[in-house]
Amino acid sequence: MSTKTDEKVGKYIQDVKDKTGDEPDVDLLRKVTESCGPSIFRSDAETVSSSSESELETVKRNFLIKKLGLKDDEKLDVGLNAVMEKYGKSNRNKYRAVVYYLLTKHFKKESVFK
Repeated sequence: MSTKTDEKVGKYIQDVKDKTGDEPDVDLLRKVTESCGPSIFRSDAETVSSSSESELETVKRNFLIKKLGLKDDEKLDVGLNAVMEKYGKSNRNKYRAVVYYLLTKHFKKESVFK
């Protein structure tokens, strides 16, 4: 039986493959997606605007620092930029769950979701 979350995860798996060329860690992607809670079902909250400084600040504060437990230093900006670059700067639909998944992989914080 497919849930709405399963449908989202399926969409995100395809997105990771299409945009980054990587074979995603489906288990990790599912856990990251579930950790986003109901926000992934609201169109305004499901995506991240990489051109919005305030949005990137929010990702940094709420996900990198609070969720992943990283310390607030320039490495966060470098990592965020690297992930946005990898996901495709011109790609307008950056799914929040995929951004968080890519950040989790980038900072090697998979253990947070185990």
